[in-house]
Amino acid sequence: MPGGRLTQPERQQIALGLADGLAYAEIARRLDRPTSTITREVMRNGGPTDYRADLAHRATERRARRRRQTAPRGPQASPQAHGRDAEVVRAYEETFTAVLMQTGMPKMMSRVLVCLYTTDSGSLTAAELVQHLQVSPGSISKAIAFLEGQGLVRRERDERRRERYVADDDVWYQAMIADARSTAHLAGTARQGVGVLGPSTPAGARLERIARFVDFVSENIARAAEQARDILHTKPETTSDGAGSGVADGGRLLRP
Repeated sequence: MPGGRLTQPERQQIALGLADGLAYAEIARRLDRPTSTITREVMRNGGPTDYRADLAHRATERRARRRRQTAPRGPQASPQAHGRDAEVVRAYEETFTAVLMQTGMPKMMSRVLVCLYTTDSGSLTAAELVQHLQVSPGSISKAIAFLEGQGLVRRERDERRRERYVADDDVWYQAMIADARSTAHLAGTARQGVGVLGPSTPAGARLERIARFVDFVSENIARAAEQARDILHTKPETTSDGAGSGVADGGRLLRP
């Protein structure tokens, strides 16, 4: 049934669809499932390139057992404002977490960052993070230390002198600039190899091409980040139904 759990044969069909390069929406149509169900299933089980039906099925069974074992701890879904569906929000948080993990960020750090980005207040205390994520205070402390070291989170004190953790919008600008610097460093290292191997040799010529390509990419990342920085501090335009003016399509944001 469309509203029930995915079966193992359905997961096998998802794996075949991914192997054939089908979009999530097409796989969902063939299985008579919501596209969000397919997206969530794939992203929480390795992503489109590493999804394995058998492994995904076993992982789901393990999660179900853990939920049954931890049920006495009380409900994990926090009350939702603005009429949001708590289950839909939770599923989105899992999808967002999986996407961050695909960039190389560890799971707990990804969960904490997503939690901060999806809260209306824009900041949370350690106790609130523990309650929402149902993990130990030590796990939160370790995750915050990592995120703070990466410049993704900062600390502040509220009126009750409680320490709160904040993920600023401007963090994405800083991350892009850091990425541009890292890319520029790669270009410099490649160019050093040209001198070592000789500019007239095939290896030296190859490294020079790499250096020029990476230089171009680095400069454009930095330029684009500077030009787009104001977007992080500007409220999106909304249509009459409250939706943003952009249209999501396969992970891209299309604008007129």
